[in-house]
Amino acid sequence: MFVLRLRHFFATGLTTAVLATGGLTAASAASAAEQGVRVRGTVVALAGDQLQVKSRDGQAIDVKLKDGWMASAVKKASFSDIKSGDFVGIASLPKSAGGDGALEVLIFPPALKGRGEGSYSWDLKPNSTMTNATVGDSVKSVDGSVVTLNYHGKEKKISVPDGTPVVTLAPATHDDVKPGTVVFIPAQKGADGTLSTGQLIVGKDGVVPPM
Repeated sequence: MFVLRLRHFFATGLTTAVLATGGLTAASAASAAEQGVRVRGTVVALAGDQLQVKSRDGQAIDVKLKDGWMASAVKKASFSDIKSGDFVGIASLPKSAGGDGALEVLIFPPALKGRGEGSYSWDLKPNSTMTNATVGDSVKSVDGSVVTLNYHGKEKKISVPDGTPVVTLAPATHDDVKPGTVVFIPAQKGADGTLSTGQLIVGKDGVVPPM
């Protein structure tokens, strides 16, 4: 059942550019008049289908939850969990010395392999990129960790500094969406400016959505 929920989740929202991605585009599930918007913040209140969020920059944001909306959680993983053939989403920034350095890593469940494959601009930080791709290899050494990613016949190497958040997905319920919970919401912005979504990712057991 959780696999089916994840298929729906990523087919409609998280894969917006990815997370298009992510890919996954959020706008593709909406009308042509809607745009994809990623909301990051903390739940203030949930009343019926109205979710109030305080964004990471302190703004008060209202999001309408669509009928049948679903939640998923993130759970902690580690670099050693990344294996050749896994499908991952890595947000990264260019390094001054060249190449990219990871900001976070999401290990997709096997059922979502291939969703939103590609490398896209991302808004976690200015100039950041999200890459959804298959792991060719991952190497950890005294000089640091590096993941080789393959997508659409291209290859990209991303270094993963120690301490970089690495997560995967886990089940969640409506009860997990409560005040104080950190959320990542791939929403759609209507022509009238209102935001809506059919899915969101919540922090749980001390792990917050890093994407």
